[in-house]
Amino acid sequence: MGARRPLGRQFGWLWAAYTVSAFGTRIAFDAFPLIAILALDAGPTQVSVLAAAGFAVGAVVAVPLGPWVEFRRKRAVMIAMDLVRCAALLSIPAAYAFGLLGFGQLLLVAVVVGAADIAFSSASGACLKALVRPQDLLVANGRLESTNWTALVIGPPLGGAVIGLFGPVVTVVADAVSFLLSALGIRAIGGKEPHPVRTEPRARFRAGDLLDGWRYILAAPALRPLFFNTVLNNGLIMATSPLLIVLMVGELGFAPWQYGLAFAAPCVGGLLGSRLARPLVGRFGRHRVLRTAGALRACWLIGLAFIGPGVAGLVLVVVVEFGLITCSGVFNPVFATYRLDHTPADRVARTLSAWSVTSKLSIAAMTGVWGLLAAATGPRTAVGIAGILILATPLLLPRREHAPHEERDAAARSHA
Repeated sequence: MGARRPLGRQFGWLWAAYTVSAFGTRIAFDAFPLIAILALDAGPTQVSVLAAAGFAVGAVVAVPLGPWVEFRRKRAVMIAMDLVRCAALLSIPAAYAFGLLGFGQLLLVAVVVGAADIAFSSASGACLKALVRPQDLLVANGRLESTNWTALVIGPPLGGAVIGLFGPVVTVVADAVSFLLSALGIRAIGGKEPHPVRTEPRARFRAGDLLDGWRYILAAPALRPLFFNTVLNNGLIMATSPLLIVLMVGELGFAPWQYGLAFAAPCVGGLLGSRLARPLVGRFGRHRVLRTAGALRACWLIGLAFIGPGVAGLVLVVVVEFGLITCSGVFNPVFATYRLDHTPADRVARTLSAWSVTSKLSIAAMTGVWGLLAAATGPRTAVGIAGILILATPLLLPRREHAPHEERDAAARSHA
């Protein structure tokens, strides 16, 4: 019953905007690597460079955006980032239609979209915390997580079928339109959003403000271990993504729709996990669920090193991904709520921005390293090495529960 409680009209519009952009993005699942492979005849090194450069340069461009977003109205920032992503993505089908699309443009668009993604995510986290009561944050994050996995179930196979019928660029148009619709949904939230007020004594922006998010994360015992755990875990998983495209589509001869289906069907596990998160927390406690789900999600990646051709290969991918995604579906909303609970409202944008920048830079670095590793040893061996290394990441999960930020503040005031 608790998971069905109404969270208000404003959250409803935020959820609707998230839903439409999530579906658009998932329809365009791995669109850039597929365009590079199918339209530009790119090899594994170029595909890895495309993924790495988009993450790395986009993250560097986004570094000053965290402090900038913190002291702007979050919904205005979200709308602006949606429109930037829409315009950047539409440049790809326009160039393709005139025979002008090249690898350099794909790189540039990947950078712009990557930077806008970080700014949007940091603003949306702060927006969610402002719209939803603290006791409802896990419910809200669970709904967003469920939406994400539902989009992953439907989007990639649909996108793969569209690519098979119309070519690899059409899904990018769907993604661009989804960002436009998302901007309209955020605009419909309505109400007057107050302009954020800087709580620190200084009024001018300083270069040191760029590091505020990292300073807060590294000084917070509740966030620091999770920061390193999630950055390394996500980096190792994402570093294998372009290699799996090359292995499955390039070497093993799977069709794009088969590749999309193999990674979409297991996302039912993410939907299941996100629905289980709240009852599991209610029964076992947040800290135990966080540690258990975080440890279990590290056990699956190594299985992808054993993919073979044909139906058996597809079944293996589905089973491994189902296990990984189910554990992630439980972990992600609990983690997202935990992180918001332990971050003061006037630091959410900077903290989330720093987290995203670090995550994307680590993904870029690991993707580049694993691209070189795959060139030397083959994609299969490189995936296996990532699977072995990720087994150590549960050691970085927080070992004890910490009081949420609001509870610490209340305790401090009571003792003052």
